[in-house]
Amino acid sequence: MPDPEDPTKPTSQNALRTPQNYPVPLSPPPPPVSKDVELSRAMSASSKSSLFSISRNDFVFEDECLVAVNKPQGIYCESVFDSVRKVLSDSSEPGQLETEASPPELHLANRLDRDTSGLMLITKSHKVASKLVKAFTTHKVSKTYIAFCVGSAPKWENITIKSGHGRSKFGAWRVYAASDVGRTLPGGSVVRDMETSFEVLSVNGQRVSKEPSEFRKDGNNVLIVEEKALIDRDGKKDEILVRARPKSGRSHQIRLHCQYLGISLRGDVKYEGVSQWKGKTYNGHELHAESLSFEHPITSLLVVLSTPLPMWASQVTQQ
Repeated sequence: MPDPEDPTKPTSQNALRTPQNYPVPLSPPPPPVSKDVELSRAMSASSKSSLFSISRNDFVFEDECLVAVNKPQGIYCESVFDSVRKVLSDSSEPGQLETEASPPELHLANRLDRDTSGLMLITKSHKVASKLVKAFTTHKVSKTYIAFCVGSAPKWENITIKSGHGRSKFGAWRVYAASDVGRTLPGGSVVRDMETSFEVLSVNGQRVSKEPSEFRKDGNNVLIVEEKALIDRDGKKDEILVRARPKSGRSHQIRLHCQYLGISLRGDVKYEGVSQWKGKTYNGHELHAESLSFEHPITSLLVVLSTPLPMWASQVTQQ
């Protein structure tokens, strides 16, 4: 569809109305159908989230500082957080004062999109929260995600994509040129840098990568975004399973970069992903926060956490 933010020949009248030339997004706006689909999914998630509960046996990891849980798809982070708070409160020892029953300083250390499943970290004190937030913002936390994508099978096995990231004048997250980083957007925000490394695990069920690899940093597999992607949307549609390692932590980062690469997540209608595939309707995108590794904020020991993979990913990765 035409992008109203990408005028080909602005008139002098338009130039007078615009005090400055804003950066032009390089990824397309959300399809019109996505608005109704997203509303329906949000209502469904609200209903499911209100009934969500977790037990201590469901914790992936716990110590005196942290709790890690495996968030299901279609559940809001806040509901997971509230359920963990209740578990910690209910598991207090008999006779303990109410003010001591539950850690009063719980914080969400990281957030996942509504339909993204996987690892969520919850801290038990302000001090630990502050240290972990700093670790995330300074890229000291290593993260991996698994994504099920549909599109033309890529010619690369490993690639690192660097671009800009920001909201368009209509509020949607979009990909911008890497050279636009730092420029002002409508509303006063600025384009921020965004970098993700991808590794193809399988194409149409056939395994490509046997073991997680370190991504090469040579110029042969680094894509610096400066123009709109040329995507063959009418070409052959393959099923591609990828592992993503986001260096930055921008909103919808992996989803945006997959869209730009022409391999949108299955079910991700907001970013051109198919909602119906091989006779089945998908009610959410297929993205899973697979692992986290970081220096423990108190002991300084390396902590490596991982979660069981969802069925759509484990069938290939465990072959």
